[in-house]
Amino acid sequence: MHEYTSTARVWGLSCPGFPEEVSRARRWTRDILRDSPLVEEAALIVSELSSNAILHTASGQEAGSFHLALAVSPQVIALSVTDAGGTDTAPKVEHQEHDQDQDAEHGRGLCLVSALAHRVVVHDSYGGYTVTAELFTDTSHSDRH
Repeated sequence: MHEYTSTARVWGLSCPGFPEEVSRARRWTRDILRDSPLVEEAALIVSELSSNAILHTASGQEAGSFHLALAVSPQVIALSVTDAGGTDTAPKVEHQEHDQDQDAEHGRGLCLVSALAHRVVVHDSYGGYTVTAELFTDTSHSDRH
């Protein structure tokens, strides 16, 4: 292998901040990962992160957008969604208690992402936030987080 060649493959997609773009992001993820046993988990994670960007940030406002990145290596699938900012509060991965309202319409997205992913990282990104969820493809590292 050439010394500058990586075994990781990276894809990117920019979407207008319309709700119907969430299904486009999910289809895009499924198309790329169609042969992976983690395709459904990845599609669900992208749906949740894209929905959160549209609902809770300037991504969902007029002329807003969100950006996806998908990186695949032999060890990990990394799914990142970057929002357009507009909020002072960073997304927070909190585990919901059993006694909280299970019928609540909002508030469980990042908990679901955290339950599906092996690791979730949130960081500042050019005025917005990027949430990256990692799925380990090596099942010997099956412990979450």
